[in-house]
Amino acid sequence: MATQMAKWLIGLGLVLVILGGIILLANRLGLGGLRLPLGRLPGDIRIQGENFTCFIPLATSILLSILLTVVLNVIVRLLNR
Repeated sequence: MATQMAKWLIGLGLVLVILGGIILLANRLGLGGLRLPLGRLPGDIRIQGENFTCFIPLATSILLSILLTVVLNVIVRLLNR
């Protein structure tokens, strides 16, 4: 069981490294302007006062949750073949 968890964590780490490399490469190639408006979506709540700012990324959290659920379901279904 621990061996399988270790393999999952290594795989997840590799995916994150590859994703980071793709983002870095895109930035260096001038494709950095293709940014997602995460944190500035309609539905994200921002309350500003004189001495404080309260930011609640509600829509961003829901969008990322749906995206990660779909991705993880696809990965699990592919691994169970």
